[in-house]
Amino acid sequence: MEKKKKILMQKTSLKKRLVYAFLITSVIPIIIFGFMSYYNSAAIVKENMDELTTTNLQQTSDSVEIWLDSYEDLLYQIYTDDDIIGQIDKINRGEDLAVTVNQLRRTLRGLLNSKDYVRSITIFTQNGSVVTYNQLTAVSTEDAWINNFSMSQKELYNAVSVDNKTHIFGTEYAATFASEDYYLFHLAHRLINYKKLEERSAIVVVSLDEALLKQVCQSKDDSSESMNTTTFIVDDAGYVISYPDTSKLGKKLDFGEEGNLSDIFKKLVDDSNIFNDQNNTIYSCHNDNLNWNIVNVSNHSKVMEKLKVQQNILTAITLVSLVIVLGIIVFLTEQLTGSIKKVTEAMEIAGKGDLSVRIVDDEKMPIEIEMIAIQFNETLEKLQTSGEKEKEAEKKQRNAEIKALEAQINPHFLYNTLDTINWMAIDEEEFEISNAISSLATILRYAIDDSNGIVKVREEVEWLKKYIFLQQTRLKNTFQCDIHIEQDIYEMEIHKLLLQPFIENAILHGFEGVKRNHLLLIKMGFVDEFIEIVIRDNGKGIDSNIVAEMNAGVFMKSKDKNHIGLENAITRLHIYYGDRAKVQIKSIRNEGTEVLIYIPVVNSGSVELI
Repeated sequence: MEKKKKILMQKTSLKKRLVYAFLITSVIPIIIFGFMSYYNSAAIVKENMDELTTTNLQQTSDSVEIWLDSYEDLLYQIYTDDDIIGQIDKINRGEDLAVTVNQLRRTLRGLLNSKDYVRSITIFTQNGSVVTYNQLTAVSTEDAWINNFSMSQKELYNAVSVDNKTHIFGTEYAATFASEDYYLFHLAHRLINYKKLEERSAIVVVSLDEALLKQVCQSKDDSSESMNTTTFIVDDAGYVISYPDTSKLGKKLDFGEEGNLSDIFKKLVDDSNIFNDQNNTIYSCHNDNLNWNIVNVSNHSKVMEKLKVQQNILTAITLVSLVIVLGIIVFLTEQLTGSIKKVTEAMEIAGKGDLSVRIVDDEKMPIEIEMIAIQFNETLEKLQTSGEKEKEAEKKQRNAEIKALEAQINPHFLYNTLDTINWMAIDEEEFEISNAISSLATILRYAIDDSNGIVKVREEVEWLKKYIFLQQTRLKNTFQCDIHIEQDIYEMEIHKLLLQPFIENAILHGFEGVKRNHLLLIKMGFVDEFIEIVIRDNGKGIDSNIVAEMNAGVFMKSKDKNHIGLENAITRLHIYYGDRAKVQIKSIRNEGTEVLIYIPVVNSGSVELI
């Protein structure tokens, strides 16, 4: 140990190494900086601008998709609305045509006014009828965009009704209203009747103003004030979806078979004369969900002009900063090495076996050293806690073993004794007592024999009926129990004794102090790939804060065996079935409680302990 200390004393201290390293790394960069050219600085600036532009472009793409998702929600409200579907069926059958069309148009008017940039909502029915509400014609019963659309009404209907997807149609000239030209793009979907999924009764088209896309693109352009920039959208087929110059909207660009998209986009921008010169840089981002290309064009002329000024300022600032930092480095290294010394001293004490030592937090301590100190303190805390838990576990294990020995009673002695009492009751013609004793013997035999075993649902239900019968007998039939089991569930397999604690909790605690007729309902059915078990009572209910804690897996410490039994039952479910099993508790004070248990469906013979 002494030899090791001598070797450590011969080594250079961390403080000196930091000072030497700083001097070397500070002087050399200043010398190199004098030989750096303007073009190297320009390359760095350009890289930063490229990164910023690329990030903004991706954000624009995400924003466009988010905005369209919000309008797709509006579309979803329409094509899944049962009232609208019913009205369309009437129109297709020609029933109350005028009244139905007026009702439908009022509905469409309310939906159209619920969101900005929606210029028209149009429904095309199977029989060729058109019901619309729009803002671009003086006569709101007519929709001007249909006459200017590139597809016929039949082609549009066939294209949309063929599947259950949302179709996006690119921007096209729609109409001129109030001396202003409007360009629209469209979201379309066929109406879905969930009672008749294959029925194609109609399609709905939500027409949006291209100004929406322009606003989303422009909002991202505004974030980069240091350069001239603009953003537009072109789809994969080459059609211009959004563009600052409206004359280009709907124009088809010639992508060719192996064309360079950047060159094609650049030519479009140069032809439009958006900027005074043609020193433009093109960036593009492809949105796979929309099949759109989000394109940004940036003009860096002003940036390059400012770069020279910044270059001179940067040189002066660097020289001044070097002098200041030389003074700061000595102060910082002193703090750093002092903090490290605190950590090493605490580690040395802990290494000798004293786990109560802690590193005192210091505001001057660097965050990296502070993190090491926090982790060190937490590790020692965990080691202490672990030791205490280990001692507690050993104590609990000893107590459990003692209780197990105290509880050892020969089951056959219980069965034979109950059988003897049963025959005594029969001899005295006390048949009600005989039935209760017989049920009790069955319950005990079922519970004691392989309590963690796997049985058919049928067996578990029969056992529960006997258990409920005993509870009804004990409580003098003060509650009524209804059991509903789907036929196919009876042959499914389940772990024994999973449901009894939930039922017992409802009987003993739910009905306590409730004067109305006590009702207990037990249901089992299939939900997707799960067996859904519902245990519902009309008892006094549970406070909402306690329900929230129980659903979160938090159970208040209590000596109540029934409360502990409920927690243990939920724990057993997760032990047997893992995270696939779920328990949800719903309760309203003075109205009742409902427990929903979801157990994964497994084939016969395949239930295993997780």
